[in-house]
Amino acid sequence: MIDDFAKDYLHGDLREVREAVLRKLDGLSEYDIRRPLTRTGTNLLGLVKHLALSEARYFGEVFGRPFPEPVPRWDDLDRRGTDMWATEHETREEITDRYRRAWAHSDATITALAVDAPGHVPWWPRPDVVLFTVLVHVLTETSRHAGHADVLREQLDGAVETGSDRDAAFWADRCAEIERAARAADPTGV
Repeated sequence: MIDDFAKDYLHGDLREVREAVLRKLDGLSEYDIRRPLTRTGTNLLGLVKHLALSEARYFGEVFGRPFPEPVPRWDDLDRRGTDMWATEHETREEITDRYRRAWAHSDATITALAVDAPGHVPWWPRPDVVLFTVLVHVLTETSRHAGHADVLREQLDGAVETGSDRDAAFWADRCAEIERAARAADPTGV
């Protein structure tokens, strides 16, 4: 049975993972939070911008509680993907503050509605949903992007949250151990 305990538990997890995403920006230059770190251009500030838009949509228009700031229409193909990176005119503070405002709006929606409150996600194949389904979806998406942010941050400066009490020698030894296992599994290294 899905109940308020489940809603509160998932909501708590969402709050924690949101904070983890923002911590990935700490101590980095403007260039490092914006630069493309994958072939497709994934970058840390873009992930934050994307998550702000996602929360604004999912806990806003899906439940008839529009986010009080403009958001591009979900079906505007010309704008698709522009939420994944920040222009030179958008500041870190603007994007992170917008994410926090989206949290506040989302939190108000989650708190106000019953776990089985109906919503409508027009871009989903089965658009009729309940709050529980959207909460799980947004938590999953946020967690997925938090994982991306973990890897991107580690690539930038080696910063990690889990295992941060380990020194460089530990990680060098661990990588060597993993490399040995990979070579043993496939001696050709291909």
